[in-house]
Amino acid sequence: NKIRDKSFYSDLALVLSAGKVSFFQLRLKRETNSNKLIIGKKIKRICKKYKVKFLINDDPLLAKKLNADGCHLGQKDMNLIKARAILNNKIIGITCHNSITLAKDAINAGADYLAFGAFYRTNTKKIKHYANKNILSWSKKNVKIPVVAIGGITNKNYSSLLDHGANYIAISSFIWKNKNILKAVKSFNKN
Repeated sequence: NKIRDKSFYSDLALVLSAGKVSFFQLRLKRETNSNKLIIGKKIKRICKKYKVKFLINDDPLLAKKLNADGCHLGQKDMNLIKARAILNNKIIGITCHNSITLAKDAINAGADYLAFGAFYRTNTKKIKHYANKNILSWSKKNVKIPVVAIGGITNKNYSSLLDHGANYIAISSFIWKNKNILKAVKSFNKN
């Protein structure tokens, strides 16, 4: 949510160098737009070096300014049609909580991926919607675009999410609040 420490950038390079991260999402809720631009440019360079796709949370205009690879939208953010007009063929993902209806709406509007969750308790943000693994099983049978599982994911609970149909898992606290971030990221072994 806020980058307080200059070591974050070297930590990020360390995490991405492990080769286990496909996407990095910048989620800054309590920063000015000018700081988001400065931070975003630094992170984009690191992502590019390690061939990791760089996504911006909530803000298609910032994604466009940074020429990021795409944007992630929550249900209360700009709608997908408007975001697509700004970002053209960039990646746009949509939070669908635990809802087949929201998933179908996002697919029909042209989403590039769906995110379901939170699957577990998390301190990263206040959870209004919990998801269960049935939504992943449904998506495995019915959804042709990638599916991301989010919320409270650790090296102890992630593999059943993949087994039920998630293509990707989104992890925040388990990595960034761990004393050994490199060991944390390497503890995810499933391909």
